[in-house]
Amino acid sequence: MKISAPHKRLTGWLAPGVRPRHARRRAWSWASIGLAPALLIGGIAVAGSQGPTDVGNVELSVGSTVTLIGHGHGHGRGLGQWGAYGYARKGWSANQILRHYYGGTTAGKVDRPEILVKLTQQSSVNVHADAGMRVGGQPVAPGQAVSLSGNTATILSGCGGGAVRTVRVPQPFVEPINMGPSRPPAEFLKFCGSNTAYRGALGYDGGGVANKLHVDDYVKGVIPRESVPAWGDSGGMEALKAQAVAARTYALAAIAGGKKIDDTQNSQVYGGVSGEDPRTNKAADATAGQIRLQNGRPAFTEFSASTGGYTAGGRFPAVADAGDSASPNHNWTAEVSAGSIGSAFGVGALRSFEVIEANGLGPENGRAIKVRAVGSAGTVETTGEEARTKLGLKSSWFAIKGQTTRPKIVTPPTGPGAGGSLDFGSLNQLVDQVVPGASQLLSLATDAMNGKVGDLGGITGPLGKALGLPALTLDGTGVTQLFEQGMLFFTRQTGAHALVGAGLARYQARGGIAVLGFPTRDVLR
Repeated sequence: MKISAPHKRLTGWLAPGVRPRHARRRAWSWASIGLAPALLIGGIAVAGSQGPTDVGNVELSVGSTVTLIGHGHGHGRGLGQWGAYGYARKGWSANQILRHYYGGTTAGKVDRPEILVKLTQQSSVNVHADAGMRVGGQPVAPGQAVSLSGNTATILSGCGGGAVRTVRVPQPFVEPINMGPSRPPAEFLKFCGSNTAYRGALGYDGGGVANKLHVDDYVKGVIPRESVPAWGDSGGMEALKAQAVAARTYALAAIAGGKKIDDTQNSQVYGGVSGEDPRTNKAADATAGQIRLQNGRPAFTEFSASTGGYTAGGRFPAVADAGDSASPNHNWTAEVSAGSIGSAFGVGALRSFEVIEANGLGPENGRAIKVRAVGSAGTVETTGEEARTKLGLKSSWFAIKGQTTRPKIVTPPTGPGAGGSLDFGSLNQLVDQVVPGASQLLSLATDAMNGKVGDLGGITGPLGKALGLPALTLDGTGVTQLFEQGMLFFTRQTGAHALVGAGLARYQARGGIAVLGFPTRDVLR
């Protein structure tokens, strides 16, 4: 599930089910260190009002409140909205922002534009439109209304008016006079009574009220609810454009994965026409049809409000997020009582609480991967994300102030299956054993090649679709990638360059890399 917005997504191999082992920790009994049972917080003993206690060679004040030092707001995967705004103010384009956060993706175009959105706040379909409508293939005049019941549409003289005629409808939807995107306000369908307006068609699907519309119109009702329209007035228009592409791609990826889209945070918050804003509509129109692709399909472009300065990894490589310095939640602290922690974790009277694994990315050891709570009723280990939910924290990037034991650092996995069985730390180590520095070269090459593909127009550009992943050359000095209509080449010295069609044929006929070396310019014909 995506975390909502500021008001408030290479492949590798590892045997399924393999999980990193916990770091060994020395076990101490309370008697062995001369202490009565007390609360031990990462090396901090807390026992009511005894005064300072020297534990782990750190002298700390005793108390019943734990201070957590944190960064960011949300899960931190994919695009950070405040970071995108910060980068936009630094002059970055929407494409640069998208390439930064969604590493391993390429620019693409929508090929199935119509989507269905369940409207959770509507229970019946009684609608009208200033310009008229269509239902069951028949026109409905301006001023008339339509009421749907099962597969029967009753055309009324107006909202609350008498019946004019009934129409059998194979598909229970009322359509505007034109189903195309970006239609004028007179064509919007409005619910009788509230006059709440929607682009596209309104009807029933799966037993509930649904809005059927073009995905470009859909994102117009999403971006203002999932971002800050005012950014468009303060140098952040490119961030809003990036948000439009991310929201469009997210919806299509979810649908491709079998998910039903609704108008809540379970999908993306969607408000129809009433949720739109001229600034975000401009961003949607400027990016019409644009999406991000991963392995030829819409990428699952999660986003969250603030990364805290480093993305969390997952489907996309973890990257530093300097733009996030603009976020009001870039740094935060939280005071949590020992009783609250014990209750939240179900361990009774709390005796110890610590972060035992973290990802090592950024200050305070990065995001908490695993935490341990020990109390009178037992011990619980859980993920940083689960701890965040239990304690009501802004993000899983938190550390316990005064913790004296450093958590085990666990490299976050990356790729479409991240969170399952992919372990990129292990993969990179394996690759580097064969060719020293290869994993870093592949990472640099992938970013540069994705940027080149985006600059050339994505899959609609001269290269076409990718036919494979970036691959090291035999001597380990460069990287190549094959496409439908050409190839990409990369070295640290030359950067990324494309050869297409006859240009690639001439290059190969003259001996290719072995004779000519890596290309130093693009040849696109």
